[in-house]
Amino acid sequence: MSDSFNTQAMANALPGAGGPSQGDRPWVEAQGFDYAAMTQAPDHQKWDGHARVYEWKDEFGDVGPEMPGLEEDLFGAPSERNDKVGLDFSAITSIEVLQEGPMQIAAVKSFDDAGLHPVVRANVRLSGYDVPTPIQKFTIPAILNGHDVIGIAQTGSGKTAAYLIPIISKLMGKAKKLAAARPDPENFREGVDEVVAEPLVLIVLPTRELAVQVFNEARKQCYRTMLRPCCIYGGTPVRQQISLLGKGCDILVATPGRLTDLIFRPNVLTLRRLRYTVIDEADELLQDDWQESMQIILQGGEQDVGNVRFCLFSATFPKATRELAKQYLSASHVRFRVGRAGSTHKNIKQIVIQVEPHEKRARLLELLSDMPGVRTIVFTNSKQGVDNLDDYCYNIGLPCTSMHADRTQSERESALRAFRSGKAPILIATGITARGIDVKGVLHVINFDMPSMDHGGIEEYTHRIGRTGRIGFRGVATSFMTERDEPIADVLTRFLLETDQDIPAFLDSYVPIGHARENLQFETESDFDDEEDVAGAGDAAGGPWAGGSVTNDTATASRGGWGAEATAPAPGPAPTPTNTALSGGWGSGTDAPAQQEPSGAGWGSAPAATGTW
Repeated sequence: MSDSFNTQAMANALPGAGGPSQGDRPWVEAQGFDYAAMTQAPDHQKWDGHARVYEWKDEFGDVGPEMPGLEEDLFGAPSERNDKVGLDFSAITSIEVLQEGPMQIAAVKSFDDAGLHPVVRANVRLSGYDVPTPIQKFTIPAILNGHDVIGIAQTGSGKTAAYLIPIISKLMGKAKKLAAARPDPENFREGVDEVVAEPLVLIVLPTRELAVQVFNEARKQCYRTMLRPCCIYGGTPVRQQISLLGKGCDILVATPGRLTDLIFRPNVLTLRRLRYTVIDEADELLQDDWQESMQIILQGGEQDVGNVRFCLFSATFPKATRELAKQYLSASHVRFRVGRAGSTHKNIKQIVIQVEPHEKRARLLELLSDMPGVRTIVFTNSKQGVDNLDDYCYNIGLPCTSMHADRTQSERESALRAFRSGKAPILIATGITARGIDVKGVLHVINFDMPSMDHGGIEEYTHRIGRTGRIGFRGVATSFMTERDEPIADVLTRFLLETDQDIPAFLDSYVPIGHARENLQFETESDFDDEEDVAGAGDAAGGPWAGGSVTNDTATASRGGWGAEATAPAPGPAPTPTNTALSGGWGSGTDAPAQQEPSGAGWGSAPAATGTW
């Protein structure tokens, strides 16, 4: 591939770069996985959502002491926290922010200027987060000032930290007054000292993997605070999660099914103390499949009306989400949109290849040879497709693992751990992981099957490719198109044009001309053309969803509401990419220790110029 992203250079940027000898293999050896044994795992098995959290003791003051062992577990070794190799924020920081609502929020330029509580600021620093992303620049001050918030931003843009950091900071100093009593962790007696969990913060997410991911971020930001995070999700023994809740819970991260189950157990969980409710991936959670559960969650609490601040976050934002805003968000809520809803940023190089169905496997092997040894996610549209492709890749010696909804939670968590650690740097999955995977160092996403327009369409495509090119890093997304994918061709072409991607010749007939080419339109934009005012917020500029402004750090221009056309970033050549190495998140250049392996042993070794199996 010859492009400005220099995909071979990206692959060579892995630890140990310099290249192994010609005879060395870039992959680790494929390892068998005993799914039957995992299904029969003992009841005391450690689950990813049960990871250790900071334990607050009665003798602590407002800020607890440092715990070096836990600190390294949460943030990595000190030597790994300041490596920023491979970061490229140019394609993110240039994106303008559309701000709407009755009040205008002044963006913060740095975390130091945000007015964060000192212990929260220290945790942000430990996390390696140096510069706030566009959504964070506006969301942090909005939440700190007590507003309900709607945030729309591309995948990989820092939405999780955008709400966790200000919420935790806002609760600092108030937790002793607001939070329920909980037992002393040192003297806790199972079956004797349990309490009813009364969280102050509820974060609802659609997938188990995403819940665990947000829980791990909450563990970091709650370090040395008295706020205790917990995570509940399906597929794990409910009695174990009840036991965890019995030790007290201040920040509850949950999937809808398990949450509604426990809401009906008032001796285990009550929402009467809630101060914040966050609906993450709101577009997904407002699908019809979730309607009954979400009504129970949003209407079944015992909290006083007006005491709860609501935050809705997503990368796409259909009309159903606006209806929720009308019902639950206050009139003074503020709305931020980073770029067009449902778009992505230019850190992701998108390549679309025309193939015949029978050619897909051979072309997949070519792609894996082009960027050998790097973490790669391969998406198919069916569980059977995952199983078949997993068997094929394993049998030819590729170090792969796989995930889909019919696997047990033990299998799903084990597969994801193998992928994160680099033992199995190729993950084959259905769209179930399109929203829940945030793995450092994913340089390549392959759509073995293009999303169907009947099941997700371009929104599904957006979420899938967003698994790479995450905050500050470059990535490549390659998609196979066959004749049966013709329904998505038109909107896909406009999507590629919007992000200045190369248009393959077989899509030339779908390229709009004239005014339509200069002013690209997307079907999802019609969702914002509602004349109704939202929650009585007022219409500062005469447009739908109240008045708006396209905002960056230096200027504000009037806009006519959510349906208005956002100003595109100034034209110019794509920035020269830097080599992309292991990443520790959007502000760090580090990776977890478990992901680093000796040269020649797995994904951590430098890839050869040409792959061999």
